[in-house]
Amino acid sequence: MKKIVLLITSLILPQALTNTAYSAEFELSGKVAIESRYFFQQAQSSEQSGQSNVSVFAEPELYWSWNDDSDTVLFKPYLRADQNDAQRSHGDIRELIWTHVGDDWELRTGINKVYWGVTEFQHLVDVINQIDSVEDIDGEDKLGQQMINLSLVRDWGIVDILVMPGFRERTFAGKHGRLRSNLVVNTNKAEYEASAGQQHVDYALRWANSIGDFDIGTSWFHGTNRDPLFKLGVKNINAPPQYTNLELTPYYELMDQVSLDVQATLGDWLWKVEALYRNTNTLNYWASQAGFEYTRVGVFNSVVDVGYLIEYGWDSRGQNFTVINQNDLFFGSRIALNDMQSTEILAGVGVDLDHNAQSFIIETSRRLGDSYKLSLDMRLFSSNNINDVLTQLRQDDHLQITLEKYF
Repeated sequence: MKKIVLLITSLILPQALTNTAYSAEFELSGKVAIESRYFFQQAQSSEQSGQSNVSVFAEPELYWSWNDDSDTVLFKPYLRADQNDAQRSHGDIRELIWTHVGDDWELRTGINKVYWGVTEFQHLVDVINQIDSVEDIDGEDKLGQQMINLSLVRDWGIVDILVMPGFRERTFAGKHGRLRSNLVVNTNKAEYEASAGQQHVDYALRWANSIGDFDIGTSWFHGTNRDPLFKLGVKNINAPPQYTNLELTPYYELMDQVSLDVQATLGDWLWKVEALYRNTNTLNYWASQAGFEYTRVGVFNSVVDVGYLIEYGWDSRGQNFTVINQNDLFFGSRIALNDMQSTEILAGVGVDLDHNAQSFIIETSRRLGDSYKLSLDMRLFSSNNINDVLTQLRQDDHLQITLEKYF
């Protein structure tokens, strides 16, 4: 991290401040990385790339504070260049947010990332930011969302009021990319229920508080659904009617959602639940994700901590809808070696109880020296049921190696 402290006097300041020293602090940090993927099988489509793929990405971070830290600006751009997939070569502003802190309130204006939820294997209630799915399919990577966010801090909890002018479309792998279905999603033809399209203004309200051993959050959201529906269309209406001429067009509905997330910390146990009710013109439904995480600290009289995770996902839309977690059970383990290199391992398996489908993940990371980090991830998919979403990824089992340099 590089830190620059500037002392500015009588420089583009109001007359009342010309005799007062004004200080601002800048911090520059971030990371650059190279990532390599190896797929164990050939792709389903001849248009897709081969079994190996390399990409590089950079994510610098500039932090600026002044007014005794009552005012701050955070700027975090992101840029990736991919060997084969033009859609995965993209840039984004993850965060460009000005924050002003008052006595019992905070105001954030700009582009920001907001996270809601407590569960591990599915972030069910996390609805503010759009998924950047060309990064990965686990939903962890999010696009920056423009917003005005007022937080009111009270003895009975924190209330967040969000106004979001503008919508971000989900990213999808291109025709040469892997980790996609046989049909390419044409984002250039995206359709909206809202007449204002991408300019529709969304609203959200959230209350969160800690009561004893319980962390509780409840939220309301009104706006454009981050999860699109897909319409089957043709690439070229003048071409012969065949499978290779078909494509998918995303359609974004309006929705209202109310949700609840609760985490109870009881000794070595973490009990977690997320639940929502979502109302759209197409369908109204309930969904939930619940489970626990138990951690054994210092197993076998060592410094190693081992956590065990079990979660269950349910969705009222059932197996006849394109839902990943409509009746799924997840098992996992988190291992922290607590060594000088901060070595960590997360392994998990998801089992679809309706479609007899399974997915397996393993994520490992380890620091190398003071400024490097090496990560090794593997994902395996098993499904032969055409009604299961994972069938579209059955040939995309892969190993991913990432080397990051922090500065």
